[in-house]
Amino acid sequence: MPSYKIAEAARLLGVSDDTVRRWIDQGLLPVTEAVPAEIPGDALAERAVELARAASDPTDVLSSARNRFVGLVTRVQVEGIMAQVDIQAGPHRVVSLLSAEAVRDLGLEAGSLAVAVVKATNVIVETPKEHE
Repeated sequence: MPSYKIAEAARLLGVSDDTVRRWIDQGLLPVTEAVPAEIPGDALAERAVELARAASDPTDVLSSARNRFVGLVTRVQVEGIMAQVDIQAGPHRVVSLLSAEAVRDLGLEAGSLAVAVVKATNVIVETPKEHE
């Protein structure tokens, strides 16, 4: 089973190293017996799911889409009839291309609370190369 160093776990969860250490001290994350201690991958994945549930969806709508990322708009770039909106949802940057009219209708600007909804038929999964 994969395990992760504290700094790696913090980066993957989008929190500080100190936060991960506090969670370990509080019993929220287990560690291995290895030196230095590492966090088992399955426990880290479970914590990531718990953290994702903590972000409440402000839209209060029913949807078939399961990939919903609650975050803050960090950038809006309008050019002609099209716009690019960047949303920071935890450690994830989601970029959407939409009409300038939609940006105006939604009142999107830097700092706005937004939900990026992704519904796709193809999802590519990648893993890091094994270090030899």
